Amino acid sequence: MDIHSDDLRVFVAVVDSGTLSAASAHLGQTTSGVSRALSRLEEKLATSLLTRTTRRMELTEEGQLLLERARGILAAMEEAEESIRMRRQSPAGRLCVDAASPFMLHCVVPHVAEFRALYPDIRLELSSNDRIADLLEHRTDVAIRIGALSDSTLHARALSASPLHLLASPDYLRRHGVPATPEALAGHALLGFAQYELGNVWPLRHAAGNTLHITPALTATSGETLRQLALHGQGIACLADFMSRDDLAAGRLVAVLEHCSTGYRQQIHAVYYRNTQLSQRISCFLEFLQRKL
Repeated sequence: MDIHSDDLRVFVAVVDSGTLSAASAHLGQTTSGVSRALSRLEEKLATSLLTRTTRRMELTEEGQLLLERARGILAAMEEAEESIRMRRQSPAGRLCVDAASPFMLHCVVPHVAEFRALYPDIRLELSSNDRIADLLEHRTDVAIRIGALSDSTLHARALSASPLHLLASPDYLRRHGVPATPEALAGHALLGFAQYELGNVWPLRHAAGNTLHITPALTATSGETLRQLALHGQGIACLADFMSRDDLAAGRLVAVLEHCSTGYRQQIHAVYYRNTQLSQRISCFLEFLQRKL
């Protein structure tokens, strides 16, 4: 029996999703249907591709070999589809965009409706991760990253730059007072990042230099969580302008120590593999997003 592209899509979806139920949700199929499709593929190949237990699934040696080939086949099919559509000047196909949750929520999601109206044949897939070690493994076409980049295997395209603000809620400042100097921050509840020390180096001019390494009283892995904590009066946070400007304008958050700011701006880049030809759908998305930023 011949293997079809749908067989390969099901197999790759199961591996990427980790479970049959997650794969079925991604594919829009029933869990039993995905299970039967995977069993049919194994029957066609007369080999086991996955070892399945109640807790997890692992690839067999044959499964690992098929996975590598399947990814290449499906990517080639998408490229062929896109090449044909490009002749009609109509960007189309799947576009997986990854960004940290604050950027996704504040800079991408509000403009999705307009983008989809402009490019109805592009199938957007949005994911949120703070860092991705392997874009290919996560099936990501382009990732939006904020701050310094260190991976030389990636090509980076600058999109914008965002100032940083020290912010607190009016309620917090009424209860604890407004710090007059960077040194006074030692007496305040500071909100910082867990597992990301660079996020705890604040751009402030003080007697010892132009950066202040803070010791947070409360930490979180997401900037959006820190924003919510600040809004709920839990302390002072250093937040990017793109995620806090509406709060500032509405008075939900108040800037502190503005006179000590160094004016540092976080760089915002789009990254993708250097050996990846910049497809039409990626180009139109980045140009659209850059206009919005």
